[in-house]
Amino acid sequence: MTGPVIKTPRGAILYTKGGSARLVWNTSKFVSGGRSQKSVGGKKLASGSVVGGNFSSGGSWASRFNDAQKFVDSEVLRLSEKYIPLLTGTLIKSGVLGTDIGSGLVQWIAPYAKYQYYSPRSPGSQTGPLRGPYWFERMKSERGEEIISKAKKIAGGG
Repeated sequence: MTGPVIKTPRGAILYTKGGSARLVWNTSKFVSGGRSQKSVGGKKLASGSVVGGNFSSGGSWASRFNDAQKFVDSEVLRLSEKYIPLLTGTLIKSGVLGTDIGSGLVQWIAPYAKYQYYSPRSPGSQTGPLRGPYWFERMKSERGEEIISKAKKIAGGG
């Protein structure tokens, strides 16, 4: 493995000898003494847990709102993946590393992310017919209503 391509206090993205990217988390940021520091809807998550679809349906309005925001952030990352240009996987992993789930701000932090996003080329490549520029906007036009509908249910609004 070579040195980090992208490094933040939360972790780093490294290149492997095979030329792919690997995301390595700084676990001391999340876990202390083997105990989880993160929770969703009052439930503690174990180290390495992924925020998924098991959100609380009760609780305060603020708790339900936070759960809905975590859902939206997670879904934006997950559903955008098939639209993001792919060579080594660094750009995709930079979204995971650059996003604090629940903050409402999803960002791809690779140094070349802006160039790839606003590239004048058309979508489609050897790695997938949908991969290309404006990945968030294209994902949102296909799946945005679905994300909003599910987030409303999580927040208790329908």
